[in-house]
Amino acid sequence: MRQEEIWDAEAAERYDTPGTGMFAPEVLEPAVERLAGLAGGGPALEFAIGTGRIAVPLAARGVPVTGIELSRPMVEQLRRKADESTIPVIIGDMATATAPGAYPLVYLVYNTISNLLTQAEQVACFRNAARHLLPGGRFVIELWVPELRKLPPGQSAVVFGTGPGYIGLDTYDPLRQQVVSHHFGFDDSRQAQVFRSPHRYIWPAELDLMAQLAGLELETRHADWAGTDFTAESRSHVSVYRRLPER
Repeated sequence: MRQEEIWDAEAAERYDTPGTGMFAPEVLEPAVERLAGLAGGGPALEFAIGTGRIAVPLAARGVPVTGIELSRPMVEQLRRKADESTIPVIIGDMATATAPGAYPLVYLVYNTISNLLTQAEQVACFRNAARHLLPGGRFVIELWVPELRKLPPGQSAVVFGTGPGYIGLDTYDPLRQQVVSHHFGFDDSRQAQVFRSPHRYIWPAELDLMAQLAGLELETRHADWAGTDFTAESRSHVSVYRRLPER
C-alpha cells in the first residue's frame, strides 16, 4: 500500500489527539523549543508536515515554516489551524519535492523518514534536505531505534505500547529491514479498529552514512528533545546533521 493511501481522510481525521499522546505538552514543547533554537531566527522547512503538530506551535513562536507533505487529507486538517499564507505547503514526496528558497533548518520528526520504504529513497531524502539547506544549516531527524534485541529466536513481533483501549505491535522482517506497525483500538464491544503502517527501519550508523553521502555531518545525537544522553539503551534519538561549508 502506498503512503498516500495509508494517510487517507479517515487517518487524517483521527490523527490529532490534542493534549495527549504525541500532542501532550511534555512531548511537544521540548521539540518546539529545540527547533526554534536551531532555526536561529530564520525560516524552517518541515518534511512530512502532516496536520501541523510541530509547525503550528513553531510558527506561533515566530519561526516561518514551510512544509512538504504527500497526503492532501493531512494538509486539509492543517488548514483548519493555519492558512496557506501562514504555513505554505508543497504537495509532494519528501524525497524529491522542492520548496522555494534556502533554509537554516530542515526537520523530519516522529519517525517519519522510515515511511520511505527503500534505502535509495531514504538517501534521496537526505540529499533533498541538503539541497534546501544554507551552508552550515542543519537537518534534524527524530527516529526510533529498532527493537530487534527484544526478539527471541523464532519470534517476529514486539509489543511497543499498551494503554486503555490500545495495543501497539511491530512485526519485523530483518532480512528486508522492514517493519509493520499495527495499532489496535478497542472498547467494550466485540469490534476493534486496526491501523497498519509499513516502515523501513534504520540504525543510527546507517543514518550517519546517508548523511555523509548528502554532504552532511553529524553534529549532535541525544535520546530526546531535552538533550538526554544517547546510550545503548535509548529507544529513540534526535540527530542533528550540519551541511558542510562549500569548498
